[in-house]
Amino acid sequence: MTKSSGRLKRILIALTLAIVAVPATAVGAGVWLYAAADVSTVGRVEFANPLAVPPLADSTVDKDGTRVFDLEMQPGHKEFTAGQQTPTWGFSGDYLGPTLRAERGEQVRVKVRNSLDEASTVHWHGMHLPATMDGGPHQMVNAGDNWQPHWEVDQPAATLWYHPHPHGATEKHVQRGLAGMFILDDDKAAELPLPKTYGVDDLPLIVQDVKFEGAQFDHGHRTMANTGFLGDTTMVNGTLAPYREVGDERVRLRLLNASTARSYDFGFDDDRGFSLIATDGGLLEGPVTLDRIKLSPGERAEIVVEVHPGERTVLRSYASPDSDFWQDRFGGNDDSFDILELRAAKALRSSPELSDELVGPAGPEVPDGSDPVRERSFDLRMSGINGEPMAMDRIDASVTRGTTEVWTLRNRDGMPHNFHVHDVQFRVLEVDGERPPPELRGPKDTVYVPGSRTVKIALRFDGPADPDTPYMYHCHLLYHEDGGMMGQFVVVEPGQKAGKPPVGSDHDHR
Repeated sequence: MTKSSGRLKRILIALTLAIVAVPATAVGAGVWLYAAADVSTVGRVEFANPLAVPPLADSTVDKDGTRVFDLEMQPGHKEFTAGQQTPTWGFSGDYLGPTLRAERGEQVRVKVRNSLDEASTVHWHGMHLPATMDGGPHQMVNAGDNWQPHWEVDQPAATLWYHPHPHGATEKHVQRGLAGMFILDDDKAAELPLPKTYGVDDLPLIVQDVKFEGAQFDHGHRTMANTGFLGDTTMVNGTLAPYREVGDERVRLRLLNASTARSYDFGFDDDRGFSLIATDGGLLEGPVTLDRIKLSPGERAEIVVEVHPGERTVLRSYASPDSDFWQDRFGGNDDSFDILELRAAKALRSSPELSDELVGPAGPEVPDGSDPVRERSFDLRMSGINGEPMAMDRIDASVTRGTTEVWTLRNRDGMPHNFHVHDVQFRVLEVDGERPPPELRGPKDTVYVPGSRTVKIALRFDGPADPDTPYMYHCHLLYHEDGGMMGQFVVVEPGQKAGKPPVGSDHDHR
């Protein structure tokens, strides 16, 4: 029996049992809801809008060498469709934000101003930095206030991002448009024969799903959708129905799933292969040839795709069922989207062949899990992690600076979840007791954990220690996070005990 026929058989059995168990009117409503719940834009998108590329953020360099950026959270309006002004939020613009870029070893400072009418935060997703600079829910920036986080970039080249993280309101703030990329560079990556001209053969792709009611965003949740908001169309870098003209044989796509609940199974409409070169936290040991890469909310992947003169190819998200036909249908895994059309020029610039080795024999800078000082388990349910909903005044775990731990993540309620850990990049050791697939062998800070799945990860905590200021771990399906599917940990020195989070205190103005 094929996978599709087996799945159809399970659906028919379930519907038959439903017919026996409940009145005909209820069954009819359930069948209608199920049949109407999937969404597809495949073959229906007229790619008419040039892809916007977020500008590189301007910066200055202080006398002490610190690179300084300015970011303003601000309200605005944007014409996603001609003649329709949609109210939005953005960073230093009407929607989304500029791409920040810094090099390993640099000191950076970001001057954040909140010009919104409510408090928010700016979290540096994937960044290794002090807890007071992390931009989590303990570093709120009140309306009209300023914040200046600063830190040393001490991690490999990677595609990171920034977004709000106010406790209980993250979904709403991200949906309105507060998000942007933060690209890190280092000397080793700069020497590799990779596409690297930003906006030319190196393209940031911030993928979001949206829904409109007239000119307004519609942020309502679908009936039966306990994953959170699921839109009926997609946009890239704030562009609906986008196309991009490319002039090089090889193009690097920095994929960011900036949706609040939807996972994407990226591929191309002609099933061409592509080279996966990096995951959340940086480069793989060597390129991996794939024709699909699934990213849940918050995850990133860098891929290199080859194009031929004059051709067109469409970046698509394919239906990607997990195991539960009900959750797949109402959680969006049965949906499919045409996302971006690449249009190759009639004459292309030649691109160098990819190297077989990217980071060298030492591999990515993540622990291998061979010497953990402690193992922990995390049971994931929408109602909370390990049976506890988030509490701002409770420290859930203390980890010792300079040590490695192994964490086991177990999905206990059957609905889709993922797991993001602040401050660190981790290694996925196992998926259901087996070696992870190639796309999960690079440095990660977010990992998909679908229904009944168990994932084991290794993490190293290099500090600095701060017993009073926690980092977060949480589901990055933001409806789940806002509902309390989050916990807190602090990094301490050997023998040091956790302190007390400064709940209700002002953010750090240093």
